[in-house]
Amino acid sequence: MFGMSVFQSVLERLKAEEDGEGASEDERVAHANIRGLNGGFVGNLAASRIADSGAVQRAYFDTASDEMLAPPKPQPKPVMPKHLARILPEQIAADLALTEIETLKTLTDKRRRFAAENHPDLHHPEFRSNATIRMKIANMLIDEAQRRLRLMQRR
Repeated sequence: MFGMSVFQSVLERLKAEEDGEGASEDERVAHANIRGLNGGFVGNLAASRIADSGAVQRAYFDTASDEMLAPPKPQPKPVMPKHLARILPEQIAADLALTEIETLKTLTDKRRRFAAENHPDLHHPEFRSNATIRMKIANMLIDEAQRRLRLMQRR
């Protein structure tokens, strides 16, 4: 290895090890299982993980707190807010408190306030259908009131 750069001498040594020059069968197998991520290394690692999986499971249960191991607590059944049961157009109109002296701004404010309490995304999934009905009817009533107001302003 005289007359070679350090890099070249390392390459030559690695090539000689790969070819197995001067190494016994046991040494070649040991080197194959240690050097790099080759099949022997990965295979031995997978086998050791499978063999140790019981140990890992025992370690988890030994270190887990009682709270972690306890079954989940049952959740109380959600209670529907009373206003979501009011789905008739007359009831929703009363909730909106629409009057004859509404302006475009007051109608927009009422729509926003109504949505802040009734939007489906704000309620439990079991009650979203009622909230959706309420929002659709409220939007329809406010849209109609705005349409009439615009017609009155044109005259």
